[in-house]
Amino acid sequence: MSKPTDNPADPFKKALAEATKVMAHDPDLTVSYSVDPSGISGDAMRLPQISRRLTRDEVLLARGTADAMAMYRRYHDAGTHARYAPQGDLARELYETMETARCEAMGARDMPGTAGNIDAKIANEAMRRGYDQIKEASEAPLAEAAGYLVRHLATGRDLPEGAQNVMDLWRGFIENQAGGTLENLQDVLSDQAAFARFTRAVISDLGYGDQLGDDPDELDEDAQDQAEEGTDEEQEPDSTGQDEDESEDAEASPESSQDETQDPSQAQVSMDEMADQELSEEAEMPEGEAPLEPPPPAPISEADPEYKVFDSAHDEEILAEELAEPIELERLRAYLDQQLEPLKGAVSRLANKLQRRLQAQQNRSWEFDLEEGILDAGRLARVVANPTTPLSFKVEKDTEFRDTVVTLLLDNSGSMRGRPISIAAICADVLARTLERCSVKVEILGFTTRAWKGGQAREKWLNEGREQQPGRLNDLRHIIYKSADAPWRRTRSNLGLMMKEGLLKENIDGEALEWAHRRMLHRSEARKILMVISDGAPVDDSTLSVNPANYLEKHLRDVIAMVERRKQVELLAIGIGHDVTRYYERAVTITDVEQLAGAMTEQLASLFDSDPRARARLMGIKRAS
Repeated sequence: MSKPTDNPADPFKKALAEATKVMAHDPDLTVSYSVDPSGISGDAMRLPQISRRLTRDEVLLARGTADAMAMYRRYHDAGTHARYAPQGDLARELYETMETARCEAMGARDMPGTAGNIDAKIANEAMRRGYDQIKEASEAPLAEAAGYLVRHLATGRDLPEGAQNVMDLWRGFIENQAGGTLENLQDVLSDQAAFARFTRAVISDLGYGDQLGDDPDELDEDAQDQAEEGTDEEQEPDSTGQDEDESEDAEASPESSQDETQDPSQAQVSMDEMADQELSEEAEMPEGEAPLEPPPPAPISEADPEYKVFDSAHDEEILAEELAEPIELERLRAYLDQQLEPLKGAVSRLANKLQRRLQAQQNRSWEFDLEEGILDAGRLARVVANPTTPLSFKVEKDTEFRDTVVTLLLDNSGSMRGRPISIAAICADVLARTLERCSVKVEILGFTTRAWKGGQAREKWLNEGREQQPGRLNDLRHIIYKSADAPWRRTRSNLGLMMKEGLLKENIDGEALEWAHRRMLHRSEARKILMVISDGAPVDDSTLSVNPANYLEKHLRDVIAMVERRKQVELLAIGIGHDVTRYYERAVTITDVEQLAGAMTEQLASLFDSDPRARARLMGIKRAS
């Protein structure tokens, strides 16, 4: 008997998951909800997260995404898709979007209720990408426009505003180039192979035929012709004595002489069968038709393929508001504000300092000694001294300031309890508000475990015979206090959760860092900064009791090395009371928690400093890189 849940969204989640399996014709499908991008990997489907509030927009987006992916699962064959896939990037984008549109159109035809749901998903995506603001075709993605057009022509349904705009910008061009081919759309919609050939024809019509690669159908015909030629050669005697060899074989084998007395037509069939058998054994079958071996399971960690997790079924990635009721969050937030009161003056000064530094780099650059612009009052003295000196003008110019996202990854372990976690929460609060005012998006994440000394993973390990060196043996809890796109005013109360009794348990830093890094890679910002705030080495008693003593520490070092090697994310760390410079190349250690606010602000400010020497000095790096 399952435990009753106090989350009002759980019944909806369960119902949606079951309905999705039915529509996809896949009872083995695993459906989960996450803030990570939606998608299908193997037998696992990931849908958008649904909060306890169960808002209308969340429900519509989840249903639309579920229906779209269920239709894709139902009507899409990966082998056929791979067989006809083009080689070039743009051609492949067109191919992918049109196939997705086909599957959604098939769903709308066979299950009309899915059409409206998928419209909601398309509307959300189009609005998020700013499709409704695009004015020129050159700014709109051609592949998306082609997919929208295929869906519109196949279903006859109008598209949501943003999608309609993108389609209209390209529709004239697409129909002028590929109008004749598009007339056959309804005839090929139900047949994926025929539709793939249709898509390749459209791509060729649009002028990207050079990206298609070899035609798989022509390759099959060539292979068949070669097989027939090989059969003919085996049947025709040559001038080198093949007849003699055959006669000798006939004398040596009574079975051969018996075969010679049979009907010639039967003998011909027999030869064809032999040729087909040899061809099937020797020739490679076309891609997508050969039986494929199941791919090996993906490693748990990209940084270390040897890193093991005994059981991840009970790991949790959860929004902060789902771990406490709104009333409790407000109460905890009020308690945090009380902690903030004595530091308000110092913290405000630091925040203003950071804001001034960032804004100065955004728009406080001047060009002097110009013939026009704003009169340069600082140079008027020389005009007074020498009236023949011309007046000097200046003009303000914008400097390059790349769009940036900052992630704060906070250690929510039990050793942070008390003053350290309060200071960390306060600084996260200040930085989020300050960075948002400077048009820098900020994300706040926390990491801990669901239980002390192992949770359900350890219980399973005990019940299954205590495997030697099982790997990580606890249940993770990764908390999203504020997503990068969420406005601060809507999430400020979430930070109060860190004050909740019983939240802070153990810390597995390596997996948390890899999780935060993976989330950042999905962001579109040009610059990505990840700041880790921790009070020491990773500790999980359950894991370390049955694995090597450095198991978690080694994995943390491997993840840090991977992040720094890829250079897609700038990584820095602040250690509270413990030296973390042995892990992180760019790090500072704080012995007094009162220094944390200043350290965080200086660390972040240094990253935006255009002078590498100043940046290195503030970061504590001996030599500028």
